[in-house]
Parts: sequence; C-alpha cells; structure tokens
Amino acid sequence: MTTRGTVAVLDVGCFSARLLAVDRDGSILEPVLSHKTRLRLDRALDATGRLRDEGVDSVVSAVRTADEIARQHGIHDIFCLATSSIRDARNSAEVVDHVESHTGRRLQFLSGAEEARLSYRAVRSWFGVGVGPLSVLDIGGGTLELAAGHGIHADFARSLPLGAREVMRTWRLDTDRPSEHAIATLRTHAIEQIRTALGPDEERLKGFRTVGCSKMLRQLAVLAGRRRKGSRKTRELHVEDVRRWIPRLAQLPASRRAELPGISRPRARQALAGAVVAEALLTVFDGPAVICPWSTTHGLLLSLLQEPDELRERPDREATAA
Repeated sequence: MTTRGTVAVLDVGCFSARLLAVDRDGSILEPVLSHKTRLRLDRALDATGRLRDEGVDSVVSAVRTADEIARQHGIHDIFCLATSSIRDARNSAEVVDHVESHTGRRLQFLSGAEEARLSYRAVRSWFGVGVGPLSVLDIGGGTLELAAGHGIHADFARSLPLGAREVMRTWRLDTDRPSEHAIATLRTHAIEQIRTALGPDEERLKGFRTVGCSKMLRQLAVLAGRRRKGSRKTRELHVEDVRRWIPRLAQLPASRRAELPGISRPRARQALAGAVVAEALLTVFDGPAVICPWSTTHGLLLSLLQEPDELRERPDREATAA
C-alpha cells in the first residue's frame, strides 16, 4: 500500500475509523497523517447481530472522510481494515459491498488469529527483540486475541469470542445492576475458555513477559493499574487491582463509570465485562501485564512496511475460527 513512499491503514472499528500513514523511510512514531472519525457501531447492531442502516451509513461517511483527507495529502492507496464489529456482523458481506459502492474503498477482513499475530508484532517492535519472550493480550469488542513468541513473529496465536461487547451482551452485564451470579459465571467461563485455548502451552507462556495492548486494557490500567517501577509512563495491570475494581464497577451505572479515571464514555458500558475478562486473563497468566500503546493497526503498518507483498492485493476474508 504505497504512494510516494507512504504506507496507510484505515482501521474501522466499533468506536472509530482511524487513518494512520507513515513514510517508508520514516518511523511509525512519527506518522505523516493521523485522523480519527468517531463511530458507535455498538449502538447500531440489532438483536440478530446485523448492522443496521444507520451504522452502515456512519461507516460510509467515515470511510469517505478518510479517503478525502488522504487524497488531500497525496495518498491514494490505503489498506482498509474492518475489525470484528463489521467482520462478525450477520450482514458483513452486504456492508462491504455497500461501502465500496458509495466510497470506492473495499473493506478487508483479517481473521482473529491474524489480528493476534499483528498485535504481537506491534508489541515486539515497541519493546524490541532483546526484551525476551512475550505473551500478548488484546481484549477487543467482539473477540479476545492471544499471541506469544520469542522472535518477530508469533509462534502461538488464538482468538476467542470473549470481547468486552460480546460478553457484556451474552452474560447480560449491560444492565445498571448486573447480578453477582452472572459476573461469577462469566469469570469461570472465561478462565475455562482461555485455559482450553492455551492447552499444553499454558505453563510455557506463564514464563513469558505478559503485555496488554488493547484500548480496554489501557483504560483499565489507568483506572486500576500501577506505574511500572522506574518508569513514569509505563503502566502495569495487576490481577488483585482488577479484582478489587470489579464489584465497584458493578455497582455503578454506565453513566457513572464514565466519570472514573481512564474510562471513556463509549466504553463505559463495556468496562465491567472487560474487567472480568481481564481478571480471568491475569489469573491464568499468573502475573501482571505491562501496557503497550501499540496494537493491531501498528502491526499491520509494520507488515506493510517490511513485507508489503504479504498483504498487498489480498482478497477479502470472512471471519474464521482460530
């Protein structure tokens, strides 16, 4: 995806469509273009899992805006990535066709496991090869991604239907007074699902440094995390801190959660579900998670910069089980 030496990604997620472009000879730390359009696709999914017309229209508007801004900067080739809110919608194919017919841009999908590998790659590049083996945790809206490895590429990648939005709805945690039973049952279910996904790798990965890289984990780290020793900027998320905050979050309606440090208004309703999944993760991985600001988008940019043929001209993909 290059124009005049530029690599660009438009990441269309549940809460925003983010355009990020970097020069091939530059650094991801210094993007030549960054633009974000707010979305609320969580409000546009109906009870059957279809994205309603107002949600599709908002995606069209966001893609059109990003396209216009990119062209103003001389950027014409953009990798348009649609994440789980669109990828897992029952009418995802219709949405993709509609967006293309109105914008000329075709949204592309990556499987959950591919997104996990990209998150791992981003984290590895952020910390550097010398940091040692890493386990990377990414709590999205629809899915939870897990990846691990020693080198630049992950040797372990899994995707589970344990995203904050998904479990909030499935386990009825979207009410102002969720039941303690639902929270406890979700925690047990999440631990079982994570341990099943890890299988015989569970003990091996416990010896790796654990890193959290999603917006949900970053917000929880501001709420309940600690400053990493020797660093003003880097935060850590400890299981005992998350565990203490879960009952507090459960007692607050979503509108009040948004008043808490780190919790944004769009993600306030999902904060409790995300915290329960985070606590389950940290319980299984048996240690704190260091928080990384880079995630899937940055991993995709790195892949396009360093291995452009791997993703260029790829066909659309439907979501697949990892």
